[in-house]
Amino acid sequence: MKNSLVSIQIIPKTKNGEDVISYVDAAIAVIEDSGVKYEVHPLETTMEGDLTELMNVIEKMNEKMIELGSRNVISQVKILYQPSGISMDQLTEKYK
Repeated sequence: MKNSLVSIQIIPKTKNGEDVISYVDAAIAVIEDSGVKYEVHPLETTMEGDLTELMNVIEKMNEKMIELGSRNVISQVKILYQPSGISMDQLTEKYK
């Protein structure tokens, strides 16, 4: 059972102050490639899965930013850890 929801906002420091949208797109591609369930929102992306797996995805996202030429990366992360299981739908179904 999936035990965590993790939201991340990734903020890469670009080489020459260029727009970060292509970097954010690449970070979301890392999530997509991981196979975890996720939803993109205007200011962050939320993933659903096992906490260890999701933290590994975040590590790969940060590594991708450096590969693309970012000098450093700020990752703002929110974690809901619930060993009995949790899903995005559980928290948002009443709003749909």
